[in-house]
Amino acid sequence: MSDPEKKDVDSVEKFVRSAAPTPTRQHGSNPNYHFDAHDLDRVQRRLKQRHVQMIAIAGTIGTGLFLGSGHALQGAGPLGALIAYGLVATVAYASLCSIAEMTTHAPISGTFPHYAARWVDPALGFTVGWNYFYVNAISTPSEVSAAVILLTFWDTNTSHVAIYTAVIVVLMCCINIFGVRWFGESEFAFSIIKICLIIGLLIAGLVIDLGGGPKKDRIGFRFWKHPGPLAGAGLVSNIHTDRFLGIVTVLVQAAFSFQGVELVAIAASETENPRRNIAKAVRRVFWRIFIFYILGILMIGMLVSYSDDALLTNTGTAAQSPFVIAMDRAGVKVLPHIINAAVFTSAFSAGSSYVYCASRILYGLALRGQAPRILTRCTKSGLPLYSVAITSAFAFLSFMTVSSGSSTVFNWFVNLSTTAGFASWFSMNLTYIFFHRGMKAQGFDMTKNAYHNPWQPYVAYWGTFWTFLFMLIVGFNVFFNFTAADFLTNYLNIPIFVGLYIGYKVVKRTRIWKPEEMDFVTGIPTLEETETPEKPPRNVWERIAGIMF
Repeated sequence: MSDPEKKDVDSVEKFVRSAAPTPTRQHGSNPNYHFDAHDLDRVQRRLKQRHVQMIAIAGTIGTGLFLGSGHALQGAGPLGALIAYGLVATVAYASLCSIAEMTTHAPISGTFPHYAARWVDPALGFTVGWNYFYVNAISTPSEVSAAVILLTFWDTNTSHVAIYTAVIVVLMCCINIFGVRWFGESEFAFSIIKICLIIGLLIAGLVIDLGGGPKKDRIGFRFWKHPGPLAGAGLVSNIHTDRFLGIVTVLVQAAFSFQGVELVAIAASETENPRRNIAKAVRRVFWRIFIFYILGILMIGMLVSYSDDALLTNTGTAAQSPFVIAMDRAGVKVLPHIINAAVFTSAFSAGSSYVYCASRILYGLALRGQAPRILTRCTKSGLPLYSVAITSAFAFLSFMTVSSGSSTVFNWFVNLSTTAGFASWFSMNLTYIFFHRGMKAQGFDMTKNAYHNPWQPYVAYWGTFWTFLFMLIVGFNVFFNFTAADFLTNYLNIPIFVGLYIGYKVVKRTRIWKPEEMDFVTGIPTLEETETPEKPPRNVWERIAGIMF
């Protein structure tokens, strides 16, 4: 058994041996908690370790890296983009650590909206749950539309758009309706494609940068010297202020790219050995994602000038990818088709993931009495069919993009969801701060959890600060060229979020839980109920698979 694997097993065994103190107060019958509904939870643990590892990667690496990174380079320059993505990576890490520690303590349906209701305020759980459901439900048709646009790279006949849309929607919904195992296998396959693509692009980029391309042109850091490492946003006349605003602009874009890293925690209630596997996923996957993003941004900054006119294109296909632009400049012509095909699978994977996330959040809300109880019904195989069906229906909104008039309204919906995504990260970190305070007050030894970050709660404070700031600056450029439509789509979600919280709090008369009142036991499965002994690898191939996945 390798050292990392032994460490994971030891941490779980320590947690099993630890005797958690009894909370000072039990809430099993409190209608504000609905913890008594946990026996209705009928989902089944069918996702294996390799699924969880790849789901975490699939939820983050996508069009933001392959296509959107060109706009980041154009907006802030190679150094500015690197700073922005590096900073956002730390915020994503903070959010992942916070949700992972709570998830390994309580691997149950409802995930972080339930944690917010349980350890902060039931009103916050209600607000976060419906907010996150909306984010994922409305993002599903946007990914369908992105996938259709990618197909136009090969077929420019606009009369086929509706047909492609229908086929993609049906396939996306079927993967989720067939069950979580099908979803896990599809995400595993799509993730392998993404990883192979980014590794291949990094190697090819390095070869070209060192002069190994058809044109034998050694580029090095030429574009860091001219036109320079930093680009301006074009908003103010002062060059230094404008460069700073360029980095701020890319901060928001980078944050969009990293959203989805929390998907691994949402799948916890359907994961085999969730405490061990979630802990492994968090320790391994984030650094892989971080390396892919940072090396990817560094590579395109070396290969393409931020003043390259090709970066201004917004086709939605491989033609706008900075990797394609770099290969084209180097004389490599076959790559656009390969990248477009891989990014198509990425868009399809993202849409399928959004259906999964939204349906499980809706199911969790129903279990806790914050959505219609009929949504708790599951099939014999553990599929929350009604929740999946309602969520899948949102995919059909993608047909709005076929009509030029309704596409404007659809884009408003999508833009509204961007701020809501930051609110979810903010809630994860804020909930962890309350969770940490309650665990300490009740005498729990947090180091004996299956996953524990020694830098907490300071990591959560860092994540809370930056995600709150992201919500404020998400549409800052609208103040330089103000339009009411842009302002509303960027900031309307904030009063909606606050309104949902206050409304539920007034109607249900909820309150913020005190540290000594928080319940860390009721309805949470024990280690014996979720974990089984880890089987040692039987041969060299299983050992390699264990290291990779």
